[in-house]
Amino acid sequence: MKSRVYFTRVSEADSIAVVQDKLLRLLDGSNLFASIQPSDSVAVKMHFGEEGNTGFVRPEYLKVICAKIKEKAALPFLSDTNTLYKGSRTNSQDHLKLAYKHGFTPAKVGAQVIIPDEREDAQVREVSLNQKFIQNAQVLSLYLDAQALVGVAHFKGHIMTGFGGALKNIGMGSATRKGKLEQHSNVAPVIYQENCTGCGACVKVCPVQAISMQNKKSRIDNAKCIGCATCIAACNFRAIDVSWDSGGEVIQEKMIEYAKAILDSKKEKCAFLNFCVKITQECDCLAKDDPRIVPDIGIFASLDPVSIDKACLDMVNKTAGKDIFRELHPKRDGTKQLRHAESLGLGSLEYELLVV
Repeated sequence: MKSRVYFTRVSEADSIAVVQDKLLRLLDGSNLFASIQPSDSVAVKMHFGEEGNTGFVRPEYLKVICAKIKEKAALPFLSDTNTLYKGSRTNSQDHLKLAYKHGFTPAKVGAQVIIPDEREDAQVREVSLNQKFIQNAQVLSLYLDAQALVGVAHFKGHIMTGFGGALKNIGMGSATRKGKLEQHSNVAPVIYQENCTGCGACVKVCPVQAISMQNKKSRIDNAKCIGCATCIAACNFRAIDVSWDSGGEVIQEKMIEYAKAILDSKKEKCAFLNFCVKITQECDCLAKDDPRIVPDIGIFASLDPVSIDKACLDMVNKTAGKDIFRELHPKRDGTKQLRHAESLGLGSLEYELLVV
């Protein structure tokens, strides 16, 4: 049976109030939160955006989502995890300050905002998986302890996985920094010396000082590299990329296996919303305001994380008139994550799109 994916169209010309109204009708029409019970603790997993980035899902829309959850007499809270790379979201204190700065305060969204500090042992859990790549996943406890999970994702491109949506939001986004490192391992970038101008931008952004200048060219110490890809994003001369022959193709499968660690704990108590608005080439982790690569499309809702990501990908490509993410990231086949997720029983590639 095909999974149901619900959709409401949104345009760049729509005001915040208009989008809020469309979102409310989508939630009502899809009955997305039917499985949520009174007194359930509901983790609303999202991305608060890096400093200087505006692609993240707006707090005004989270207010609508949280209000709808509270109509079920449940207890929603917004949450994300700290980043592997250096930035404004590396630790819980700075991350929370940035979330508040971006408008995600309890007063504005109607829910508590929790960013767990994984230095506390009680905040971390190991989940036995015994999968192809991941044997034991290192995740944050609150996503396992919550009675229900609502994933709210900004659908966009991604420098390592081609695109990111519901599955990446859970798989990469619920992992500890150790778990993120495990997913990125074996993907140390390489320097194409003929393209390197010696500008030093990569040296400045590397969070572990794994890059140095030698003879006016960048050099990467693979023993220090954590595979975060910050240097790839910083280079304006296409001088740095992942060595795909030595592991770059497996990061998506590792990410999906991490998603399984969380989603298997929730079974029928998961729901997903993907916002296909301000669709950008790269993710919201970059500290810059990327332009749109296609016009705004709309909001998608489903109980199936595979189907919702596939529906978004299909709609983006239809709007662009081509495989836009593959054109922007030619060595990244984003459908790899979808196929692996389906093979692990996380959802279906077959879906029925229902317009609300």
